Parts: sequence; C-alpha cells; structure tokens
Amino acid sequence: MMADFCPVPNPDVHRDFLQKVVDLLFKNVVFTTRRDKVLLWKTPEELQGEFDFTLPQAGDSQDKLLQIMKNTVKFSVKTGHPYFINQLFSGLDPYGLAGQWLTDALNASVYTYEVAPVFTLMEQHVIKEVCKMVGPQWSDGIFCPGGSFGNGTAMNLARFHKFPQAKLKGCNILPRMVVLASEECHYSTYKFAAFLGMGEDNVWPLKTDDVGQIVPEKVEEAIQAVLLEGAVPLMVVATLGTTVRGAFDPIHAIATICKKYEIWLHVDAAWGGGLLFSQKHRAKLNGIEAANSIVINPHKLLAVPQQCSMLLVTHPDILHRCHSRGAEYLFQKDKYYDASYDLGDRYLQCGRKCDVFKFWIMWRAKGSCGFAKHIDTLMDLAEYFEQQVNARPDFVLVSKRQYVNVCFWYLPRYLRGKLNISDYNAQLQKVAPQIKAVMVKHGSVMLNYQPLKTLPNFFRFVSQNSALTKKDADFILDHIAEIGDALFP
Repeated sequence: MMADFCPVPNPDVHRDFLQKVVDLLFKNVVFTTRRDKVLLWKTPEELQGEFDFTLPQAGDSQDKLLQIMKNTVKFSVKTGHPYFINQLFSGLDPYGLAGQWLTDALNASVYTYEVAPVFTLMEQHVIKEVCKMVGPQWSDGIFCPGGSFGNGTAMNLARFHKFPQAKLKGCNILPRMVVLASEECHYSTYKFAAFLGMGEDNVWPLKTDDVGQIVPEKVEEAIQAVLLEGAVPLMVVATLGTTVRGAFDPIHAIATICKKYEIWLHVDAAWGGGLLFSQKHRAKLNGIEAANSIVINPHKLLAVPQQCSMLLVTHPDILHRCHSRGAEYLFQKDKYYDASYDLGDRYLQCGRKCDVFKFWIMWRAKGSCGFAKHIDTLMDLAEYFEQQVNARPDFVLVSKRQYVNVCFWYLPRYLRGKLNISDYNAQLQKVAPQIKAVMVKHGSVMLNYQPLKTLPNFFRFVSQNSALTKKDADFILDHIAEIGDALFP
C-alpha cells in the first residue's frame, strides 16, 4: 500500500475519501437554496474556539479530515446562495465549477506549450475572440490573477511605453510621473502606484459628477496642472462600471484628450466589460476601443468562478518587450516545437493557474447568446429593484442607476418625508451598518454598504446571479424594512 505522505492518489486508499468530499460539496455547497442560511456567523473569538486551526506533527485520519472539511463548509460563507449579494461576484455556475474542478485535477501551469498545450491554445483563442468584440485593432492580452493585478500591469506597460529604458535602468533615471484617475476609481490604482515606485501622492483624483462619471473638462485641466509642475502625465485611468455606483466614464471624450497629449488611456472595465456580450446594453461601453489597455473580469458580471481576469492591449508585442526575461530553463531556443507558442515570458508571473478553461467551457455551454440573456436578465432585475425603491416611502435612491448597481438608503420613520436628507447624515451613517449586522447574524442576507465622498453609509444591491427574481428583490427590501423598523421605531 502506498504511503500517505506520497502526493499520488491511490484508488484503494483515496477513492472513497474523495467521493465523500464530492458528496459533502453537493449536499452543503453546490445546491444551496433559499431555505439555507448564507452563513453561520461566528465572531473571530468564537470561531477560534469552535474550529481546530492547529497543525499536527502526525497526520490526521481520513475521518478526521472529513470532519474538518464539514466544519470548514459549516462556518464558511455560501457565495453561491441567492442572497449573497455582498460583492461583485455571486452565484455558482455549474459549468464553470466543472471546469475549475478539471483544471485543479490536472494541476497544470500555463507558461509553456509543452506543459499546457490545450490551455495555451485556448488562451490565445479566447483572448483573440474577446479582442475582436472590443475592436479591430485589438489582438493581444493576458490572463491575470484579478483585476487589481491587471490594472497594475497596465500601469507598468504605460511606463514602459513612455520610458522603455526603465526596464533596465530603474526608476532613478525617470522624471516624476502622475497618474490621473477618477475619484471613484478602484483602489488598486493607488496600491500599484506605490508598488511601482511612483507613489500614491502622484495619483491625482479626477472630479466626478452627480452620477459618478469623470467630467472630461477636468481631465484636460489636470493634465495642464501636471505639466505646470514639470511632471509627466503618464496615463489616465477611466472606469466602465465603478465598484460602488456602477458609473461609466465618457471614454470617447477622455480618449480624444489623451490622444491630443499622447497619454496612455487605461480602461478599468473589470466590472462593466462583460457588457460586450449584450447587444442591448453594449452601447454603455462606447469608446472602449480607443483605449490602450483594458481590464475585463469574467468572474464578475459573467459569473465565471473566481478568479478569471483579462488584460487586453493594442500595442503589438509590448507585453513581451516589457516583461520578458528569457529564462533558459523554460524558454529554450532549440525546442522541438514552435517556441512562439510559449506564452509565459509575456507575463510577470511564472507559475499560473488555467483560469481560461472555466470561462471557455461556460462559453461553449451557453454560447454568446446565453451570456447575453444572463446580462439582460440582470439589468432587468436591477431596473425593477430601482423602481421598487422609488415606489416606497421607506427607501430613497442615492443616485440614478446606470448599471446593475442600485445604491439606496433605508429611511427610519423619523426621516421619511424630510425634504433635505443631507441634514441627517450623522443619523443615516449608523443605519445601514446596524441593519447589516442583524442580517449577517441571522444568516439571511449579505448585502454590502459603504459611504461615498460626503454621503453617509448606504446599501448597494448588485447581483451577478441571473436566477434571482422579482420576488427575491421584494423579499430583500421587505427584510431590510422589517429589521429597520424594529431597530429604529
């Protein structure tokens, strides 16, 4: 019998164990229903007491491991639950899940054709197909471990494009560079400005209007201000689908300004980019083809399992020129096949999961038309949710909906009918956190809240689960109102 320390499955030893794991997942995770709880809430202190986090010298039995797995599921958030609407991902696609199981079993790493032949060609096909949907001049890209990494990689490409000598000589020879980004941009812009040595203070926020869009005139004003300080305006970061309000920046107008000053335009479409599949709503992305780089996260709107993110670029071969190092133990010059299929040297990463397959297999299962129906269903539900908020005296919209994000306040009785809600910001700031705490502790709903600029905490309804219905939307609003009325009589 094979020793347990050997990392190889033995059917006589492991088949039943693995089958029981799959059965556990089927019973308690995969087929979660509305009758189940989203989570079983425990404080960190309680969880430390109820879950054994210790690591032993001698290994545990399979029965013990199964019990640990049951407890892991028991105390984890069921993100596939219909009422998990807390983040920009939700649902559990069966085809995507099957794809993820397959790639985990194969345990491949996509850096050379010889170790990942199917996934290498698959990446090329998927990237070319998505590029084609953006515009005719688009043809290249990479998969990234999340949109944040994609945004940071785009920043690195913009610097290399402007100052190619930086790759060899470093930052010390470069002038001060400034990144211009929406004041509602994703925080990764600031993180990677620090990571790349440019500094968070050199990310200048661009003013947004009352629905969260960049004001184009402010872009040119900011560029002029950067130049007056003797710095270099390196890039503009626009967003198609901001995290909180789901705003779409006016890309055409911004691109015209960037072209005038020869500035790299990066579009963070991590959240909104999936609209490429919807003929009905594709117009929200108008101008995207004028960018220099784009991030799109299929694991968001398209509900591909975490993680699946793409960075697309227009400049031919810039990924290879910026990132290549030519490690001879991977990228030999005398291979027995066409080494141009070895994609790894275009990446900052070396080892890399096969994120493409779950997206590809979902695309095959649903077709482009299936993705379009999914998106249109989500947009219709968001429209209904907004209508219900507007129709009720106990709720009020934060701003007009542009996307599947619906931002709203629950109003305690003493605030209903007030003409100037902003006079009560201090009171409103406390409302959403207290209601959410009750929902989470009950395990009924996970719905996010946040402040924004000078606005007090508000709820954000956002779903990528196209199985949600109008009845679900009504339940969520009724549930919030029931808790709110009890907390704030």
